[in-house]
Amino acid sequence: MSTIKRQMIVGICVSVFLFILAHVIMFMAFPLAKWADLWQTELMDLPYMILAISLSLIGGLVFGIISGVLWRKQLVSVSDAIHQIEQGRALPDIPENQTAEITTIWERIKKVQTHIAEQTKLSQKLANEKAEDQEKRIQKIVSEERNRLARELHDSVSQQLFAASMMMSAINESKTTRDEREAKQFKLVEEMIHQSQLEMRALLLHLRPVALKGKTLQEGIQELLVELVQKVPVTIETKIEDFQIDKGVEDHLFRILQESVSNTLRHSKANQLEVLLIKRDTFIILRIVDDGIGFDVEQAKAGSYGLQNMYERAVEIGGTMRIVSIKEKGTRIEVKVPMLEGDDND
Repeated sequence: MSTIKRQMIVGICVSVFLFILAHVIMFMAFPLAKWADLWQTELMDLPYMILAISLSLIGGLVFGIISGVLWRKQLVSVSDAIHQIEQGRALPDIPENQTAEITTIWERIKKVQTHIAEQTKLSQKLANEKAEDQEKRIQKIVSEERNRLARELHDSVSQQLFAASMMMSAINESKTTRDEREAKQFKLVEEMIHQSQLEMRALLLHLRPVALKGKTLQEGIQELLVELVQKVPVTIETKIEDFQIDKGVEDHLFRILQESVSNTLRHSKANQLEVLLIKRDTFIILRIVDDGIGFDVEQAKAGSYGLQNMYERAVEIGGTMRIVSIKEKGTRIEVKVPMLEGDDND
């Protein structure tokens, strides 16, 4: 029931109660000889009882409407303030002509907003420190593992391929008498070994970590999408603006993008992927859109570790994540992270 309807009912009930109470007191003080006189006495060509009851109901109704509109206006202002907090925006000044109780609520809402802003700033600071520490440890481990793998591949497989290539070249050059079929087979084997050598060299050159590792978020996204285009038949459209982002926020957004793209490739059967990274007002917006088969968002939230991890990463940096998915129409994932004033982005 709306506030106006409730106030109308309350106003009518109060007016009827006061009407009955006033007439009971009046009749006790001045008893009537005949109660029928109330119906026979006319005012403005209407019986007194009908006119009195009608005026009482109309007065209660008008009072209820006016008070309901006033209460609704104040409650709507409080609701709008809470919505502003939910969106991460600054609250306007306290409206004038508010009751003392509503003013108190406004003051408490402002305190809640200040507390949320402080928590968001602290969360991003902790995320920055955590990301920097984690990146250092990951870089050290990955660097050691890369060197080990590259050394073992070079010392074993690469050397064996090189030896096999030299042997096949020597055989092809030294063997003078052989049939055409055998010559083609030896030549094919030599070409296969040579191609394997090329692929091994490319593998050694491309041993690298999947983290940003000194790159900006924009550079990491571009590199990830370029590699994706080379490996899968998906059309990719991008809109990536150049602006500075805290290291911790960059890391979380990049992981969210990786998880989203991974889900798209594994489940969506999409032919087109759109990635957008922009800054609007005081928000960083990361949006990933595909034209795949879609899914049930509520059901996926309960059973998907990947989606839950994405939500947690967004919350950890003070942001929000929204997923809209329509069956056979595609999926849209949008992450909004506030950029706090006074942040040190270096």
